[in-house]
Amino acid sequence: MTPKVSIIMGSTSDLPVLRKAADFLDKMEVPFEMNALSAHRTPAQVEEFARGAKQRGIKVIIAAAGMAAALPGVISAMTPLPVIGVPIDSTLQGQDALLSIVQMPPGISVATVGINAAMNAAVLAVEMLALSDEELATRYDNFRAALADKIVKANADLAEVKYSFKTN
Repeated sequence: MTPKVSIIMGSTSDLPVLRKAADFLDKMEVPFEMNALSAHRTPAQVEEFARGAKQRGIKVIIAAAGMAAALPGVISAMTPLPVIGVPIDSTLQGQDALLSIVQMPPGISVATVGINAAMNAAVLAVEMLALSDEELATRYDNFRAALADKIVKANADLAEVKYSFKTN
């Protein structure tokens, strides 16, 4: 299998957060790879990865980082591929990473999800890929329908909750 999505983390300490992205991609049957690369500690390897990702068949990159959180922006500066940044809550409740990732200069974009929101990064990657993959689009549509069904059921369950002054 050739990976379509690359999940990059600044260190393996980010893996508990990134597992949610991997789990979702696996559920959606999207081939992916996972690597630890650091913008500050392994800059040459980050550059080699970013410059070669498109030629290797990667379509979307999910890059997670905490603290200074330079990794998503550095990768975006070196590839034409879409990069989705996941700020990691490692210090300052993740606010430092969030601000670092969203404050990109004009022309170098990083789509940014919420702090530790790796699953949403994978959802966004699937949405992008589904634009040109009908089978994936069907799997994603089924996932979305299941989300709606879950809320409909929860609302029906709430109707059974009784209070003296509850009117529905």
